[in-house]
Amino acid sequence: MVKQERAARTRQVLVRAAAEVFAQSGFALASLSTISRKAGVSTGALHFHFASKQALARAVEDEAAAIVRAIAGPASAAGPNPLQRLIDATHALMGRLDQDIVVRAGFELGGALPRRDDAVDLRGVWQGWVEEVLGEAEREGVLAEGVSAADASITVVAATVGFELLGVVDRTWTSEATLVRFWELLLPRLATADGLGGLVSGGTPDPASHQV
Repeated sequence: MVKQERAARTRQVLVRAAAEVFAQSGFALASLSTISRKAGVSTGALHFHFASKQALARAVEDEAAAIVRAIAGPASAAGPNPLQRLIDATHALMGRLDQDIVVRAGFELGGALPRRDDAVDLRGVWQGWVEEVLGEAEREGVLAEGVSAADASITVVAATVGFELLGVVDRTWTSEATLVRFWELLLPRLATADGLGGLVSGGTPDPASHQV
């Protein structure tokens, strides 16, 4: 059991070190020797856990994808208005992008060109969830008249993915203040007049479904 716990810790250290190197240098320029040095382990120990740089990149993406899925949660989950769940999820996601190098590297790896055959499309994962939750909002009648789930999804996905990309060099784009301004501008057009007053553009405090 002790050996298994030590191996799990080593693997986690390697994934985080790889995320830091991938985020800084990109997949193509990152080297396994640099990753092993940053992790404080030998190259032999690295190869024991990961057969290749591609395997390490996939591990970073898989962990990032698990975090994104936990942040978003089931699109049909019981709880707040679907639009509030969407607002809360955007705040949770941008917070993790700002604070968690694994999530940030996962997004960057998935969008890098040339694209790896086994790459995880985190932006696609996020887009799929946004489309689902806005579809639910449309079915529940909480979208403003004349607003379709498809049109709303285009706007939200384009904006949030844009914030993620711009946030690579300027964290202001993934800040709470930026998201609040975005939602304050969008919500009067997106939500029904009756539902607008109940929505919190800054996100609800510590939503349990977004704790990961």
